[in-house]
Amino acid sequence: MATAVDKVRKQQPELLDEAQVPSTRFWSAKRIILAVALLVTAASGTSWWLYARQFEITDDAQVDGHFAELSTRISGTVVYVNPNVENDHYVTAGTVLLRLDPRDYQAVLDHARAILDTKEADAQAAGLQVSITQASALSRLHVAEAQEKSAVEIVTESQALLKAAQKRVQEDTAVAAHAERDRLRYAALVEKREISRSYYDARDTDARTAAYALAADQAAEAAAVQRVAEAQRTVAQRQAEIDAAETAPQQISDARAQSASAGAALEEARANLRTADLNLSYTTIYAPVSGVIGHKTVEPGNRIQPGQTLLTIVPIDDIWITANFKETQLRRMRPGEPVIVHVDSFDHNYQGTVEDLAGASGPLFSLFPPENASGNYVKIVQRFPVRIHINPGQDPQHQLRPGMSVEAKVRVR
Repeated sequence: MATAVDKVRKQQPELLDEAQVPSTRFWSAKRIILAVALLVTAASGTSWWLYARQFEITDDAQVDGHFAELSTRISGTVVYVNPNVENDHYVTAGTVLLRLDPRDYQAVLDHARAILDTKEADAQAAGLQVSITQASALSRLHVAEAQEKSAVEIVTESQALLKAAQKRVQEDTAVAAHAERDRLRYAALVEKREISRSYYDARDTDARTAAYALAADQAAEAAAVQRVAEAQRTVAQRQAEIDAAETAPQQISDARAQSASAGAALEEARANLRTADLNLSYTTIYAPVSGVIGHKTVEPGNRIQPGQTLLTIVPIDDIWITANFKETQLRRMRPGEPVIVHVDSFDHNYQGTVEDLAGASGPLFSLFPPENASGNYVKIVQRFPVRIHINPGQDPQHQLRPGMSVEAKVRVR
């Protein structure tokens, strides 16, 4: 049984061909659109690939900064804490943060100053003693030499006088002996009455006079011997004085050594005074940098020890970005390349530059670095920290704080 379409095809075939034309045109247009879409997609993909290959991106990044952990160099009791010194408060460099009880260190300083005054006086006296010793020792040497010369001259003179006295004694001995012989001869003659008594008396007087002269000269000789002995003792004494005075160089050297020792003691006293002064200055603790206070653990009345951490100051003016890139991303990365930093906290972008690359991968700086000496090595792509400098003037309110998570996009050449 023939259908209606068959009847139409038999009666009017040209009408059926015209009805198929729109369907053919529709499929042709669809193919064109699909081809165009594919071309656009390919072009977009190529363009995106060419654009994306100019950047290296990581979300393993954060804001970093310095941490100034404040401690004390001395022990003491806290007597004052600045009311503004609280966690999250901002302080400027040079602000007095706290004070320790200074009385013990003031007493040590006063004691050191008194010792310094004493040592200065000792050093001054020792210095003067060098000049005095030098002058007196040389003077004693010259005086002793002159006195020794004079004593030698006196010995020579005394010996000459002794010789003269001995000669006179010899002469007087001969004269006295002759006079005594005459007296004895005349005494015999006077007994025989061969000479007068007066003549004998004259001879007796001559004998006595000669005996007295001999006795006087013998006394003078004994005195001369004594004077020679005394003069010789004086010479020996002067020679001893010369020997003592000849130690002048040693005396001067000893005086200089004592002066040097006093000078060293003076320098030690000065060093002790400076140490005491420094310890006293350490009783007042100042903020070394400007920043925000964190982790405060000190209160008035606390007893603190050297090295004990009191608080931490975070200098928010000096911050940077530490971005951990895979080692495969560092092939074309160089210092100075521009960086776009997206901060998650503010959903804001900051401009920066690559400052430098790390000297080693991050795991090597950990407390327990990986050890691959066992032979069970598995290759893992390592990450290297890259330091990124934020261009100045972009954070006037200091909203960036260490620890914030960021995304770093480096435009590589």
